[in-house]
Amino acid sequence: MSEFSDLLDLASERVGGRVLATNDDFFAPKENLIKAAKPVWIENKYTDRGKWMDGWESRRRRTPGHDWCILQLGIPGVLSQVVVDTSYFRGNFPESCSLEACAIEQSNVELAGGTPWAEVFPRSQLKGDSQNIFAINDPHRYTHLRLNIYPDGGVARLRVLGEAIPELEQALNNSDLADLAAVHNGGHVLDCSDKFFSAPQNLLMPGSSCGMHDGWETKRRRGPGYDWVTIRLGVSGTIQAIEVDTSYFKGNFPESCSLEICAAGSDGSDTTNCSWQELLPRTALSADSVHRFEVAAQKPATQVRFNIYPDGGVARLRIYGVPDKNALVVSRLRWLNSLPDYAARSVLLNCCGSLKWAALMTERRPFADVQQLLDQHTASSERLAAEDWKEAFAAHPKIGEDRDTISSGQAQRWSQQEQSAAAVASLQVRNALQRRNQEYHERFGYIFIVCASGKSAEEMLAMLTERLRNDPARELEVAAGEQRKITRLRLQKLIGA
Repeated sequence: MSEFSDLLDLASERVGGRVLATNDDFFAPKENLIKAAKPVWIENKYTDRGKWMDGWESRRRRTPGHDWCILQLGIPGVLSQVVVDTSYFRGNFPESCSLEACAIEQSNVELAGGTPWAEVFPRSQLKGDSQNIFAINDPHRYTHLRLNIYPDGGVARLRVLGEAIPELEQALNNSDLADLAAVHNGGHVLDCSDKFFSAPQNLLMPGSSCGMHDGWETKRRRGPGYDWVTIRLGVSGTIQAIEVDTSYFKGNFPESCSLEICAAGSDGSDTTNCSWQELLPRTALSADSVHRFEVAAQKPATQVRFNIYPDGGVARLRIYGVPDKNALVVSRLRWLNSLPDYAARSVLLNCCGSLKWAALMTERRPFADVQQLLDQHTASSERLAAEDWKEAFAAHPKIGEDRDTISSGQAQRWSQQEQSAAAVASLQVRNALQRRNQEYHERFGYIFIVCASGKSAEEMLAMLTERLRNDPARELEVAAGEQRKITRLRLQKLIGA
């Protein structure tokens, strides 16, 4: 029974995966591809189109070409293995398949060069009624997949196994306690004592359990000892509450549980030097219940070890705490470093609208820490010419521009925050800003750029009036310096520093 993978299926409907489009699903719908349950065969079940099949099946192709299906991963990440499951497709499975991937991140995708599909494994032969396994060796974080089948046929399930690399933007901006172990935050099972009936990974899944199969259950223990599971937190943090859910486990729930924590390296992967500290002492559990335990950890943890006595089943485990700010920065840097080049350019363009700057920064990855990121910004900025700076200036709205005219992209949201003082200024000051902006543009040929964070509308108006006295060469130098400041602040916001 211990057949459960330790890797997370990033495409599964359980974690929010979606099938977006296909060119043909005449015999069986595309949505079946990412069902969590194993495919089944029902001997005499037919629809008005033919034999009912538990998978995605296209009609017989009578023209050149091939069939395809596009999916959005429930959790973006780095792919390590793909399983193309053709269970029960015997005379109607595809001859071969290939898989492509892309990353769609924040705005400016087209400006950054579009979203090209990258082949993660080439066209490869398939076997019918089989688990066709393909290894992936690609370091990039992807968000979408395109499965191509040649020329047509049916696939029961597509399992996309890999490591989650969440963006963690919500955790950065959320004042509430975060579930530090959730798969959507990068939580991962490192090891366990037993997974006979079901996978320990189920403990970290989103939502409530849907049955006894949707949890972690060990075999009956016939000797001394107890069962345990070790979990690497998606982001380290100070734990304040633990939730142990035994839903659906009635005659087989653990008698009690305990929880230990440790801090092992910056990413929690080092288990050799882990000094375990008890956070929750052995505590009784009840059947089919949700138990919440308030705790008070004294320092951030990177791992937890959940112990159950002596054995049994638990549906969900939630580890609520305050994310460690430094760990969030490390996670965000890892996210930025793992993006394909075009996606990294897209994200970086939100910090500075110069294509050359974004390209230079992309080439300078990986960034080991915040200081290196900022140092590379300085070095990249020194390579920009006058036309590059003007391109960066053009990405900003004018100081004092009406909120309703500002678009919803990340760069424009930041601009709105940075210029918030101008938005609430008096009508007289806003009108003066508008007149001076127009005068500035007529004189220099680009909009007035100032690092507006922390400045009042009156201060910005005074700076604008003063800078109108500069000659063009001097003003370009001053404006470029302001752009450098804006970019530096936005890079820090990008990674939560």
